[in-house]
Amino acid sequence: MLQTSISAASTTTSEIPNRDRDLLRLVTCGSVDDGKSTLIGRLLVETGCVPDDQFANLTVLSRRFGTTGDDPDYALLLDGLEAEREQGITIDVAYRYLGTNQRALIIADTPGHEQYTRNMVTGASNAELAVMLIDARTGLTKQTMRHTRIAALLGIRSVLLVVNKMDLIDFSEKAFGVIEAAYRRFAADLGFSEIVAVPTAARFGDNVAARSARMPWYRGPSVLKYLETTDARRNSATSALRFVVQSAIRAEGEFRGYAGQVLSGRIAKGDEIIVARSGKISRISRIATFDGDLDFAEAGKAVTLVLADHVDVSRGDLISRRTSVPEVADQFAAHVVWLNEEPLLPGRGYKMQLGTQLVNASVTMIKHGVDIETGAKTAARVLEMNDIGVCNIATMTQVAFDPYAQNPKTGAFILIDRVSGATVGAGMIDFPLRRASNVVRQDYFVGKTSRSHIKGQRPCIVWFTGLPGAGKSTIMNIVEQRLAHLGLHTYALDGDNLRLGLNRDLGFTEADRVENIRRAGEVARLMVDAGLIVLCAFISPFRAERQMIRQQVEPGEFIEVFVETPLSVCMERDPKGLYAKARAGRVVHVTGVDSPYEPPEAPEIRLDTTTASAEVLAERVIDELAKRNVTVRQ
Repeated sequence: MLQTSISAASTTTSEIPNRDRDLLRLVTCGSVDDGKSTLIGRLLVETGCVPDDQFANLTVLSRRFGTTGDDPDYALLLDGLEAEREQGITIDVAYRYLGTNQRALIIADTPGHEQYTRNMVTGASNAELAVMLIDARTGLTKQTMRHTRIAALLGIRSVLLVVNKMDLIDFSEKAFGVIEAAYRRFAADLGFSEIVAVPTAARFGDNVAARSARMPWYRGPSVLKYLETTDARRNSATSALRFVVQSAIRAEGEFRGYAGQVLSGRIAKGDEIIVARSGKISRISRIATFDGDLDFAEAGKAVTLVLADHVDVSRGDLISRRTSVPEVADQFAAHVVWLNEEPLLPGRGYKMQLGTQLVNASVTMIKHGVDIETGAKTAARVLEMNDIGVCNIATMTQVAFDPYAQNPKTGAFILIDRVSGATVGAGMIDFPLRRASNVVRQDYFVGKTSRSHIKGQRPCIVWFTGLPGAGKSTIMNIVEQRLAHLGLHTYALDGDNLRLGLNRDLGFTEADRVENIRRAGEVARLMVDAGLIVLCAFISPFRAERQMIRQQVEPGEFIEVFVETPLSVCMERDPKGLYAKARAGRVVHVTGVDSPYEPPEAPEIRLDTTTASAEVLAERVIDELAKRNVTVRQ
């Protein structure tokens, strides 16, 4: 299931469904104020799932927060947050259990506001059916279209289209037909196997649990009847075996097992299996559980596998049969739904969680955006909040997966901001990029250790960051001069110099700035591998890119030097006339003026240029390098 940092209301103990009953998971979605919570609340009441004391409390809440006059406001049964009640909208994801004689339903009620699209993704990620509500007065909205596309991307193939508030258009059969036809045209190319439309007035119960006498022209099922009888469930029991390893377990004696969950398919004692990432082959000798050993386990079962051979298995590994192995790659194409206020920038590093695999990743290219209304491909250099795009993604290490269309359990991932830890994107893998398999890293007879030993020094990156005019390049030049006098091997990389050559194709938008630093970091990493002390002077305004470079080298090899100079002092110095041009409106995207700068939170060295000269500050850098044994010849 796709995960986000947004919390979701959980069911109470008394609401946990009977596991032996036929179970359907569904999500309600659509635009704000279309009546999603009211529909579910009415279903709960009509099926007797609301105790008398809770219904009595609903009456009290309806007087205080309701929007239905003297009538009960059924939406309040789900809008549990104080903010939701006051605003009359759903913010959180509310999960409810509804049981009938025919079927158990787990319903995720998701918010309609565009700013809470991430919550809709959360609720829909594990659903088998989408209940799409439309206000009969307004018809299709942009959010209706967005939610429909996301549902399709998440592999939902059945849609119950509920045209609600029919009472406000005099129960017009013609208006209902127009909305249904428009929705079917919109969804025609999205791959849904079934779309059933029902006209309702959820507030009054029309066509909710039973057919309404006020719409005699409608002869289809009520909402409840459809939910009880539809065959919309995904059947993972017949899918290829996928067992995800969550942890390795060692106990006294010779016991070594691998705890995890059967995501899809079936595994049995004696089966020959393969560990996807390593390609190691073994056989299942035991399927252990707390209650004893099993002969087999099916999808959804958490067990511990014991293998016949001692093979290398670790957290995040996928185990499958040899005849149906997952993809293994470090580059793939994917649909991405962007969920963060800060845009997705190609080249920026993120954490990617795919099942139990957590790896460093970056979007190497946004191939195109997806127009919410038409589905057309659109040019896109970044993805803004709630945008959908098709991207190429690269991971630092190989991961095992299936295309999402084949197996949602192993093809869904989230992107996590490296600095804040917040979930910023949700993705569905389309296919591996085969070109990645044509590239194999070449091992050298002479490595970094040998190169460093020859030069008699410890290689590292000394990264000077700060506002334009802070004094980065000046101090860096003095430091390199002192290191050269010590007989050490260095190379200096300056932002402007790289923009005259390697990065001359880049501008100064946020996306270009990210790519500028990514390229500079790659060059610096290669020079560290060559055994050099690399001195880098870059504004490098974003923490994420500086952190990305730090993680590309070994611990202790990245030394961040924050040249801390107030903006007013930088503007007064203005050595290159940049600030003067910005004030005159001749240039834009100037850091500190109309483009942000994120200062380091814990740099190895902090230099205040208002209290000491460049020469004195350079000596401080030399002293710090000496303490770290960088400047001591081996």
